[in-house]
Amino acid sequence: MNDYHERLAKLLLEKNKLLSYNQARTWVELMWEDFETTAAKAGRDYLGSEMTERIVTQWIKNYGGRLHDFVAKNPKYKDFLIQDKNSLN
Repeated sequence: MNDYHERLAKLLLEKNKLLSYNQARTWVELMWEDFETTAAKAGRDYLGSEMTERIVTQWIKNYGGRLHDFVAKNPKYKDFLIQDKNSLN
């Protein structure tokens, strides 16, 4: 799964230069988890990591350039995406 997340984080960084690597990775993990959780709650059969990667890739292509705006409108995600000033990006 790490390979999937790594590829998707790199794609997100290409789409959104305002995000750090850690923020992009966090976004990817949140979107991945959201898709799989929502599908499971809906009672859908698990379609595998490849399907989740395709969906998250589509979300990144459609919304990746504007994800930094999402936090301003949805403060509950702020804690996930705040930069630790003591860490390397």
